[in-house]
Amino acid sequence: MKTAGIITEYNPLHYGHLALIQAVRQQFGEDIAIICAMSGDFVQRGDFALVRRHARAEAAVRSGADLVLELPLPWAVSSAEGFAQGGVEVLTATGLLDVLAFGSECGDSAALLRTARALEGNAFQSALQAELTKGDSFAAARQRAVAALLSPSDAALLSSPNNTLGIEYGRALLRVGAAPALFTIPRTGAAHDAAPENAGGYSASAIRHLLAEGRRADALSRMVPTMRAVYEAEESAGRAPVFAAACERAILARLRSMTPAEFDTLDTGHEGVGQRLYNASRNAATLDAVLDNAKTKRYAYARLRRMVLWAYLGLTPAKLPASVPYLRVLAANEIGRALLGRMRKTARLPVITKPAAIRSLFPDAQRLFETESRAADLYALAYPELTEACGSLWRQNPVMP
Repeated sequence: MKTAGIITEYNPLHYGHLALIQAVRQQFGEDIAIICAMSGDFVQRGDFALVRRHARAEAAVRSGADLVLELPLPWAVSSAEGFAQGGVEVLTATGLLDVLAFGSECGDSAALLRTARALEGNAFQSALQAELTKGDSFAAARQRAVAALLSPSDAALLSSPNNTLGIEYGRALLRVGAAPALFTIPRTGAAHDAAPENAGGYSASAIRHLLAEGRRADALSRMVPTMRAVYEAEESAGRAPVFAAACERAILARLRSMTPAEFDTLDTGHEGVGQRLYNASRNAATLDAVLDNAKTKRYAYARLRRMVLWAYLGLTPAKLPASVPYLRVLAANEIGRALLGRMRKTARLPVITKPAAIRSLFPDAQRLFETESRAADLYALAYPELTEACGSLWRQNPVMP
């Protein structure tokens, strides 16, 4: 049995996500197994997930995925490069990955891989450093460096978010020495995180915006039926929808209590952005104003949002593992359970189905899970109803419908 991997957030799962699952089966056969590496309670743009991780994982296995593994927090709330690296580490560590599948604006896996190879070369690093001295954002400097090394059309791939993720998947595969096939389909509808008026039915951000505006019926109509059912169950339980705005005062309290040195620990590139956030947190009354005050041409909103979220969750880059230390199972159907049986022989990392098993792992793995648990406790404070005490992650086993 062949196995395809998908790195995802399903925040929430919509018809565009379903189209990729269906395309994988059409291309490789109905019997191909699908493993997802999925973000937990927080997502790549530096935000709270709309619905908790196990609910989204349940929707995934009811929508065509077979096994959902968690993309651990430090990689889930990272740059496109870090997000891709973590997802690839999770999927390749299963020892089962034959195909990595994703959506992209261009639909051309060869072009994306060509650009990935260029980004991994020494010539690119030299060109990038030269461009960064001009004071533009990292993204703009990288695009100009690729144009100089390859072509303007290759560089243009980096102007689209899903193409960029596809390129980062290719880079991550090159780094870990894995060689699964890359399979991409053209992404239809809006780009990732498009504004709702431009989003159509294929944007998770459009669904979130509709819910935030109180347009519940419109939002639910854009979810696939399995996601809709899971969402409604979470809503009835007082756990959905989840928005970061519910914790704005808590986030501001954390920022206002931090020292300049603590902000600097979040600035891994030592570029001064930590100091900008420190100053902004003292000169702004709202979270949006903090981000507006800290933003420059070089420091994009997404990066600043991630730094703010890391601050709120108490994450310190230096204290986190350099690579994914375990494979945590969030959900599995019957085929997924068979895959777990195969992984007893093939997996290159410990496979965690029961949280208590974490206590038998090495210290780095234990510290990461404890970090995940604390983050889950803070996530629960954004529920519409305060239904969870601390430690819920230690009590949650995989969903196996």
